[in-house]
Amino acid sequence: PLGTGGWLHTSGSVPLGPGSSAVLYTDGLVERRDEDIDTGVASLERAFAGATGSPQVMCDRLLRALGITAEHDDDVAVLVLQHPARTGHDAELFHNAALELLGGIEAAPRARAFASGVLASWRFPNELRDLGVLAASELVANSLQHGTPPMRLRLRRTDRRLIIEVTDGDDHLPRRRKPEPADEAGRGISIIATIASSWGSRRTPGGGKAVWCEFALPMG
Repeated sequence: PLGTGGWLHTSGSVPLGPGSSAVLYTDGLVERRDEDIDTGVASLERAFAGATGSPQVMCDRLLRALGITAEHDDDVAVLVLQHPARTGHDAELFHNAALELLGGIEAAPRARAFASGVLASWRFPNELRDLGVLAASELVANSLQHGTPPMRLRLRRTDRRLIIEVTDGDDHLPRRRKPEPADEAGRGISIIATIASSWGSRRTPGGGKAVWCEFALPMG
């Protein structure tokens, strides 16, 4: 369920193994005035257990199974997540690589060399490889300047995007600034926002933060 509980929320993680699916929903999907909400949740569980197809198809089937129509008098949000079990060529499209950073003046060049080697092994075009190395360098530099150990650089490739993420032990989230021409600092996040398809940050369980950006991969 989404949006339940009190005002205080904490971060957490739930592992989804290959072949797993999950549904997140607001109470408008399962709550009815003339029924206990547990009845609606049980109906959702039965419908979800038998639903197949893409996330969009599953969402449509769940809405129909729960009787949601245009006349429904409550807001409804449904999000289906899937972690498909992949084999053969499809499995080769998904990669993950990480580097622990100890800090110091050697951290930035190590991060650049690591990112360059990883992206080359994933056979990305030169332009995308250069952008990925630049993004990794800027994220690491930002973490070195404003974060605290432990620091970690992580690169992930899916069938559609390249994701570059740096985590550190400080929970202060960065924000995009507008540096003056004479400023020597404050440009890192602006560079990331300019070259990447999207970027963001979040606090991590146990303290600390993750700052990430992603690039859309060329089709084919």
